[in-house]
This record gives sequence, C-alpha cells and structure tokens, in this order.
Amino acid sequence: MPVSAQGFDVAVIGGGLHGLTAALSLARTGRRVVILERNWIGRHASSATAAGVRTLGRDLAEVSISLESMEMWHRIASIVGDDCGFHAHGQFKVAEFDRHMPALQEREATMRKLGYRHEEMIDAAEMRRLIPSLSPHCVGALIARNDGAADPHRTIAAFRGACERAGVTIVEGCGVEAVERQGADWLLRCGARSFRAPAVVNAAGAWAARVAALFGEAIELGVRASMMMATERLAPFLAPVVSVVGRALSFKQSDQGTLVIGGGLQGAADIDRQRSTVNFVELAKGARASSDLFPIVQGVRIARCWTGIEAQTRDHLPVIGASPQTPGLFHSFGYSGHGFQLVPVLGEIMRDLVVDQKTARSIAAFAPARLMQGRHAA
Repeated sequence: MPVSAQGFDVAVIGGGLHGLTAALSLARTGRRVVILERNWIGRHASSATAAGVRTLGRDLAEVSISLESMEMWHRIASIVGDDCGFHAHGQFKVAEFDRHMPALQEREATMRKLGYRHEEMIDAAEMRRLIPSLSPHCVGALIARNDGAADPHRTIAAFRGACERAGVTIVEGCGVEAVERQGADWLLRCGARSFRAPAVVNAAGAWAARVAALFGEAIELGVRASMMMATERLAPFLAPVVSVVGRALSFKQSDQGTLVIGGGLQGAADIDRQRSTVNFVELAKGARASSDLFPIVQGVRIARCWTGIEAQTRDHLPVIGASPQTPGLFHSFGYSGHGFQLVPVLGEIMRDLVVDQKTARSIAAFAPARLMQGRHAA
C-alpha cells in the first residue's frame, strides 16, 4: 500500500448535502470520516435546488422517512447549529379548475386510509384566506401546513460547519479516478493522492453511476437539469410554497422579497463537461404559470435564472442501501429532484447501514438492486 494513502473508517464520495449528512452522522459515532469532492462542497444539485422542505405529494414509499425528516427540520438548529433559513409556512397544491379537484381529493383519501393526516383538502374560501393574492379562478388545494422551505446556501454551510466540528476531513478538488481492494480496505485514488477505508458511501449525485462502475457495478441512472429563476424584490405578499395541478410550478417568496420560481422544468445537462444550460422557451412556461396564478406578478422583472445537474432514476425514487454485491459499498443518490427535504434523516439511515449493517427505517423500495444490470469488471 502506498505510504501516501491516508486511512479512515469511512470515505464519502461526493460533497453535496447527502454526502455531508452521511459524513456528519457517521462522525458523531466516533468514526474517522473523509469526504472526497471533485469540485467544491455543494457545487451542483445542492446549491441549485429550490430548497423545498416538502412532505406534500410524496411517493408513498417515501412518506414515512419524509415525515421523520420533517420532524428533524423543525429542530434543525439543534442538529447542525443553524436554522438553515427554514420557515414552515406550508405547501399548497392548487386546483385551478373543478376538473383538478378529484385527483387531490383521491390523494387525501388514500393518505387517510394509510393513517396519515398531514395532507389536508381546503376549499376556495380557506385557500383565499391563507393566500389572498391567489387568482380568484382557483377552486381549492391540498395542503401540508407543517411544510415549508429553507435557504440552500445556509443549509450547505451549516452541514459543512457541523461536519468540520465533528472532525470530518473534507478534501475538495479531489475526484476519485480508480479504486482497488486491499485486504479489508478500499483504496481510492484521486490523482496523486490516495485514501483508504473499509466503508465507502457513494453520494456522487449525477455521477454516482460512474462511481459505482469503478467498483464493478452497473446501475441505470439518468440526469436532469431542473431550472430556476428569481425576480427583483417585491413587498411581502406570500408565505407558503405554491404548486399547481397540471403545470410545472413551484412558487415562493424569499425573506429578501424575491420570488423563487421552479417546478421541474428542464434545461440541458452535460455531465462530461459538468455544465448545464437553461432552455428559455421551457422556462417561459414557469413564468406564465406564475402570472396566471398570481396576477400581482405580471410585469415583474426576472433578475437571474439557473439550472443544476442532478441524478434521476427511472422510477424517480432514490437509491439508498448497501450494495448487494460489493462489500463495504453503500449508495445514497438518485433523489430525482426531491432530495433536499430528506437530507436530515438520510444521514441517520446511512449511519445505520454502515455501522449496524441494517436500519429500522423503511427503505426496501430504494434498494440499489432494482436498477442494477449485472456485475461488470471494474
């Protein structure tokens, strides 16, 4: 083994929020943890996110861990030393027309049958009481009153700071280029530098399938480039986060007064060049939806727009779990545009998997094997 290889108990590949939360929870068990990040902490999806903290409308497979994570968001300052700019003013899924109501009512009924009470139908009168600025043509909404949004950059800084205080070693500008098994350890090579650890967490986001391939695993994974825009500052008129049936829209007003508008409209992603670009024709659909729902914003100036690169699985569920074929390898990626809210609980899940080789949380639906295409040589 090269003398230059630094030894750790766990190596986390990827310095986005899911890598940070895994490292933090593992370090707090006394493990020596290193984060290896090819660029800089939070470079891609974590800094480009709308930072919605949402249980509303979750896939049924995610509801239990999403609710646990929401409880953690409501005490996030006790976990990472900062409130991350989190505000719980609710999230709304608005029905513009009567034909949109049955889908929301059916969703509420399904959740009730499963024993969940966090999603609630409200009528037009209650909706307008809570959001007076909403267009009068809207007829109702499904809401989650404890949901909200946070500040992505404050969140990244808070998790990074908590990691550093817990003793995590963070190495930026260090992309893993090759791996090799050496006894009980994995040797990870990053250019002239090498690191070894018996456990590796693959939290490499859109590049996670390439990391998995270094270990001989073929995992099917796509990419997405969700676009966002922010406006000039306006006087406060909206507290909750608003989406709408049948349109790609996520609409909120920040503490600074800017409107932050997203919803999953897609730009283009080039993972080889690590670059993404905005499609202005598509982005205009978000602007139109915003002004249709909130006439007050017609004519408001767009200050900036952006997009980031993130992983997307074919079923839009994340990949969470131990590799079924590679000892010491654990996966946490593929959050498909809705991973921000899950960040706090995912740290504890990865801690459980690495330390105890199991978790009491319900994660069977996220098993890596469902997307694996057989073993290939590294």
